[in-house]
Amino acid sequence: MLDSLSLSLRNAIMKIRGAAIVDEKIINDFIQDLENALLSADVNLELVLNVTEQVREKALKDQVPMGVSRRDYTLKVIYDELTRLLGKRHVPLRLNPNEISVLMFIGIQGSGKTTSIGKVANYFQKRGYKVGVIGGDTFRPGALAQLQQYNAPINVEVYGDEKEKKSSKVIKNGLNYFKEKKNVNLVLIDTAGRHKEEKSLLKEMQEIAKIAKPTEIILVVDATIGQQARAQADAFNRTTPIGSIILTKLDGSAKGGGAVSAVAITGAKIRFYGDGEKIQDLEEFNPTRFVGSLLGMGDIEGLIQSVNEAFDEEDTAELRDAFKKGKLTLRHFKIQLESASKQSSIGKLVSKIPGMSALTGKQPILEAEGQKNIKRFIAICNSMTEEELDNARVIKGRRIQRISKGSGTSPQEVKLLLNQFNQAVKQLKMMRKMRGRRGAPPGGIPPGLEGMFG
Repeated sequence: MLDSLSLSLRNAIMKIRGAAIVDEKIINDFIQDLENALLSADVNLELVLNVTEQVREKALKDQVPMGVSRRDYTLKVIYDELTRLLGKRHVPLRLNPNEISVLMFIGIQGSGKTTSIGKVANYFQKRGYKVGVIGGDTFRPGALAQLQQYNAPINVEVYGDEKEKKSSKVIKNGLNYFKEKKNVNLVLIDTAGRHKEEKSLLKEMQEIAKIAKPTEIILVVDATIGQQARAQADAFNRTTPIGSIILTKLDGSAKGGGAVSAVAITGAKIRFYGDGEKIQDLEEFNPTRFVGSLLGMGDIEGLIQSVNEAFDEEDTAELRDAFKKGKLTLRHFKIQLESASKQSSIGKLVSKIPGMSALTGKQPILEAEGQKNIKRFIAICNSMTEEELDNARVIKGRRIQRISKGSGTSPQEVKLLLNQFNQAVKQLKMMRKMRGRRGAPPGGIPPGLEGMFG
């Protein structure tokens, strides 16, 4: 997710955290790095200047709360300002499971509507909804087949009629079909791709909206178009009021920063974002979590949710308890690796653990090597004894040599895993401690930010 921006921001933070004294020069240098990072990510110049000026004013002139260093306060300011830029707070999509909800998906051709529908179907199905999909795109050849193929692995039924060329009729019939089934309480509607200049298609979109009476209209926006996302969002919103937005192709996108900020400035709610090709690769857009992840602070709440969805019921309870209590062991880490290799992107899961991102290096490298990296780390854990998996502190000297030989890795790789694991444990304990500290900053420490204060 926005790997280049994330790396630049983390490097800037490391400079200020590593400084012996945080004075005006250090803060100005930090702000310059921040400005360069945001501009490189295609964020609008006016927005960048506004954010950096706010950071400068508050970091240099605000009265720092008692018990908090200027360094920590500056980092909190950048966290707050980036969160403000992206919508301030999380607004979840609330549906009534006791009645049929309808979500209508719109967007330009190639934006990722079809795959997004599959991801949203999977997302809500995991949360107990009975989902049905209507293939209302009658313009693009193969659209219905693609929709059926993408939803088949999760057993979500797709209604369509390849002989009918009028999409409004297909959608009307599809809604009647799912209402008669009585076991569906969420219907997702795919529509044909439209451009903001295609007046006839935009008019048809209005007609479809009248027929479908959607609970919410969701605009799917390709994050790689950068700041142009704002024009698309505005044009669609003028035609049919948009309830929320899904940003696609956010994984590694150089222009993703521009798309996120451009959409946010329209006032539209970014509801989800896609950061991968798998059907599980859909995340709720939570500004606090999103910024925390960008800055490399980890996201314990998001991690627990990922664990819940990725692991077996028995493992989930154990892992959730371990993360909440700050008692992470190598055994837990091994379970994560084994399950994540089957379920979703290990890079995204590991990045949510404070201190763990350095274990695997840059996410693009991890994703490129994929199973090779996962197998290496699992092999190291498999070469450990029960005692070692439960108590990493006993792993020294000859034990490291034995583990490296048994796993076919080098002693340096074993030490790297142990060092990063120990950092993660310290971060988790620190976060628990800071949550209960009386001298914590007023209003509490924002989610995912706790690891910075200490």
